Amino acid sequence: MNFRRVYSRLIWHKMEIATKIAPIALALIMLTLGLGLTIKDFTRVIKQPKDFLLGATCQLIILPIIAFILIKIFKTPVELALGVMIIAASPGGVTSNVLTKFANGDVALSVSLTAIISLVSIISVPFIVFKSADLLQIKYITNEISMVGISIKMFLVVTLPVLVGMIIRKFATIIIVSNEKIIEVLSLIFFMIVFIAIWVEEWENISTYLKQAGFISLVLNLSMILIGYYLAKFFSTGVEQRKCISLECGLQNGTLAVFVATQIFNDVYFIVPTAAYALIMFVTSILFVLLVKNLR
Repeated sequence: MNFRRVYSRLIWHKMEIATKIAPIALALIMLTLGLGLTIKDFTRVIKQPKDFLLGATCQLIILPIIAFILIKIFKTPVELALGVMIIAASPGGVTSNVLTKFANGDVALSVSLTAIISLVSIISVPFIVFKSADLLQIKYITNEISMVGISIKMFLVVTLPVLVGMIIRKFATIIIVSNEKIIEVLSLIFFMIVFIAIWVEEWENISTYLKQAGFISLVLNLSMILIGYYLAKFFSTGVEQRKCISLECGLQNGTLAVFVATQIFNDVYFIVPTAAYALIMFVTSILFVLLVKNLR
C-alpha cells in the first residue's frame, strides 16, 4: 500500500495532461459516434437480435468474468487488478467499427454493438467497477464518488454527445454522409491524443508499465478475441458476424476507461493497465484483421 502511494505521487503530476483531456476527448469521440448513427442502427437489433445478443453477452458478461478469473490466476496486485477490470468493463470503441470494415466484417452489427453498449455503459461500467472493488476488498475509492455519481458523469460525456451527434445527423444528413470518412479519422485522432499523451509523458516508465500490466493485458485481449471468434463460429449467422464479434470483444474504449479511472480514483496507477491494453489491442487486432480479412 505504501508503494502505491509513493508511486502515485511520483507519476500524478506527469499525467495531468492526459487525465484532463480524457473527458473532452471522450465526449468528442462519442459525438463522432452519434454523427454516424441513425434509428436503423437500433431497430436493426430488434429485427436481427441473435448476433447482437451474442456480442453483447460477450462484452457485458463474459469479458469481465474472464478478466476477474485471470486476475485471480496471476495473483495481480489489487491496484492493477482494478485497472484491468475498468478496461474489461468498458464498451467497444469506435476503432472496432473501422477495423471491422477493414476485416470485411459486419460493420452494421459493429456499429449497433458499439452504440447500444456505449449507452448501456453508464450503468454497466460503474456496476462492474464498484462490484469488482468490493470483491477485491479495495477501500480507497474516492469518498465523494458514488455509483450514481459516476453514472451521471458518464451520461454527460457518453450518452449526451451521442444524442447530440444523432440530432446533428438528422438535420444535416447530406453533409454528415458525405464526410463519413473524415468523421472516422477524427474519432481515431481523438482516441490517439489521450494515449499519445500518456505514452509520451510516461516514456521512461513504459517498460515498467508493460512488465507490470502487459502480460495480463495481452492474455485478456487474446482470450477475448478467441472466445468471441469461436462462440460466434457456433452461434452467429455467418463469417462476417464472427469477425465483428471478435473485434468487438478485443477492442475496448480506452478513453472511457481512462475517464472512469480518473473520476473514481485519486491514483493514476489504475490507468497503467489501460495504457498497456491500448497498445496491445491495436497490435493484436491488426494482426487478427490481416489473418481473417480474406476469410469467407
